[in-house]
Amino acid sequence: MVVIDDRAEQDPYLEHRRLLFATAYRMLGSVTDAEDVLQDAWLSWSTADRDAIHHPKAYLVRTVTNLSLNRLTSAQATRETYVGPWLPEPLLTSPDIAAETELAETVSIAMMVVLETLSPVERAVFLLREVFGYSHAEIAEALERPEPTVRQIAHRAREHVQARRPRFDTDQAQRRKVTAQFMEACAGGDLNAVMELLAPDVTAWSDGGGKVTAARRPLHGTDHVARWLLGFLAKPELAALTMEPAAINGELGILATLDGHTVGALSFDLVDGHIHNLRFQVNPDKLSGLTPDNGLASP
Repeated sequence: MVVIDDRAEQDPYLEHRRLLFATAYRMLGSVTDAEDVLQDAWLSWSTADRDAIHHPKAYLVRTVTNLSLNRLTSAQATRETYVGPWLPEPLLTSPDIAAETELAETVSIAMMVVLETLSPVERAVFLLREVFGYSHAEIAEALERPEPTVRQIAHRAREHVQARRPRFDTDQAQRRKVTAQFMEACAGGDLNAVMELLAPDVTAWSDGGGKVTAARRPLHGTDHVARWLLGFLAKPELAALTMEPAAINGELGILATLDGHTVGALSFDLVDGHIHNLRFQVNPDKLSGLTPDNGLASP
């Protein structure tokens, strides 16, 4: 029996919560921060004069966007002193999202990394315009900036992203095949098999945040990446580690568990059948989104 939550029909915040989380998460690259922003947005909404709000959805999106802007601006200083590479927090998504190529790309780790290179305002304008389809006039009202300025920011951000937009294969059958081969090679400690799956110019990032042993700098090259990876997996304390495929940020990736607990996520870019970029996220503080009920099952 399907149960309909009547509250969602009565309360615009609950009705649009998924959109609000999607906005905050893409802005911040952090599940925890996105949830905090939604809590603050709820407090603002609960005390607002509802009679004066003619367009609740626009009000809520504007509130979440501006709260995210404030948090992102303050977070930049923290990320500059972060131990090792900083990667966006991984997020489990519905398996069918991968079939929607455009939607999957907007939440992919690769795209989130590109968005990190934008200024906070550029990021907000780009997301509202290119991902959520708001007009320049609507964005100008939300950010309280002149519309011509918003148009300039949107143009600049779009060019910036297009220049850095990752190229990757969209063949899901091939991605499933490579993922299975990669997991098998890693589980068997097969150096040659791992190297054959990696592109010659492969780069690996490992985000441990100083709390879990991880590479402090990006690793480059097939041999270096493969040897580091298999050396890491060969540690005695990881003998019971299991890996399984999972839909992570709209793409098929690998979820790592140890003694029933999620301990990491691996995402990668696949180009011409080879892995070009590996991203290991093992910082325990950044794994809260690797649960089925995380607010963005269908972004």
